[in-house]
Amino acid sequence: MKVFRLLYVLYHIKCLSPIAVCYLINSFLKCGVNLMTLLNFAEKRYSHQVFLVDDKESFTYKELLSSSMKLAIALKEKMGIDKGSKVAILCKNHASLMKSIFAVSRLGADLYFINTEISKIKFNELIHQHPFHLLIYDFELSSIVSQSDYKDPKVFSYHNELPAINNHLLYEHHESNKLPRTSSGKVVLHTSGTTGKPKEIAHKPSLFNYLNPFIVFIQKLEILKYDRAYVATPIYHGYGMAIMLLFIPLGKQVFIRGNFDAQDACTVIKEHHIKVVTVVPTMLQRMLDTNKEDLRSLRCIASGGARLTSNLVEDTFNSLGNVLYNLYGTTESGLNFIATPEDLIYSPATVGRKIPGVDLKVLDSHLCEVKQGNVGLICIKNEWSMWNRNTSWIQTGDIGYVDENGFYYLCGRIDDMIISGGVNIYPIEVEQMLMKHPSIIDAIVIGIEDEQFGQRLKAFVIPIEGSELTEHEILHWLRSKVSRYQLPKEIELVNQLPYNSLGKLDRKQLNKTMNAKNRI
Repeated sequence: MKVFRLLYVLYHIKCLSPIAVCYLINSFLKCGVNLMTLLNFAEKRYSHQVFLVDDKESFTYKELLSSSMKLAIALKEKMGIDKGSKVAILCKNHASLMKSIFAVSRLGADLYFINTEISKIKFNELIHQHPFHLLIYDFELSSIVSQSDYKDPKVFSYHNELPAINNHLLYEHHESNKLPRTSSGKVVLHTSGTTGKPKEIAHKPSLFNYLNPFIVFIQKLEILKYDRAYVATPIYHGYGMAIMLLFIPLGKQVFIRGNFDAQDACTVIKEHHIKVVTVVPTMLQRMLDTNKEDLRSLRCIASGGARLTSNLVEDTFNSLGNVLYNLYGTTESGLNFIATPEDLIYSPATVGRKIPGVDLKVLDSHLCEVKQGNVGLICIKNEWSMWNRNTSWIQTGDIGYVDENGFYYLCGRIDDMIISGGVNIYPIEVEQMLMKHPSIIDAIVIGIEDEQFGQRLKAFVIPIEGSELTEHEILHWLRSKVSRYQLPKEIELVNQLPYNSLGKLDRKQLNKTMNAKNRI
């Protein structure tokens, strides 16, 4: 059955010719089952096409494969990396990161991705939890490493003189050296930890298990129509990593940057006539605010990783046409929903319908399924979920519901829900209403302690520049639009909110960052 599904995929990506099938078989026989197999297959089909373009250089499929193979041999013979080794990567988006991913996977070692914005304390906790055999990191992040207890082997991603990935560790290997076939080790990601302690999520790369999301991604987003993409999201995160790997067998040209800058992103999109871009909502908003005209070439904006507001959906459609897609997944369970532009016209708040291969339940506090339209905990089961799970069903931590047409909606995290006077309140509903105010740019609602009701809502609101909006005016406007129990007890006007690099609000830091300098 899985073989037929593979043939179905090959047919849809126009790879079902005898020569393409031979390339695929040859890649398996040469590399084994790992991420390098994808690159090896792509190199045979698109050898001299440019695949990767970063801030410093560009690589054809052939050049990247050759460079990654040399690096794999160097890591094995000079650093002792082999199957069972643990390799941590603390890198931003660049070519050395991609070479490292392919090389480490080719050796069968385990890949641990570390958020480049990790605190020194969290990094220290991580290295004590895992005895890494090698750390690959950016020179600009040296302070995190040097001020930690890390004493094991480490190497820079880039350096002109010291051993580094870009110069293949200053190591010349013999071309006659051959690597045995191997199966990929696990790929370990970490949740953002914005509402609690970050969790370690392990995935075992499997060509067969990822066929369903691969097919749906290609078909729904019509990826085969477009030749160039810009991956603006961090590759160390599951979303950026998954999108990058999906583009490889399709022969796409992919642009990446070490740091996201809205003006630079707009320039890249305009100069290279980019058709597809992957973003988190905050990135998209910043690009639209910077220069909408530079974004005219876009035909597919894949947004994921955080909530899409109705204002952002409307602004995108009005400025660029019906080009926005909303992707929902979790680090634990992978991609599970895709909302097309047509779906977002139906409802800007929906995450779409579940994709084939996803089993889903919406459960109440007693773990019983709720009726259609009722809010509950979203639980998911699929073939591409995290490898280190104790049960086939994953509790996503998100709460939501499904409507009569099969469209799903999120009401926030289960940790976000508050109980006020015995009533369950979902802050996202109030946030979405506040965002409809013409003088409000962004709004976040949280629960605060209240002697009478146990908890009440507090809203943090960013007004448009130059606005003289007041708390009283907002409450007066909101009173006729939400239920009485949804009215915030307090509204605080602020200049900014603490979002992380993935565009998610860091609720743990919210009250800490609302200091006197940030208040209006």
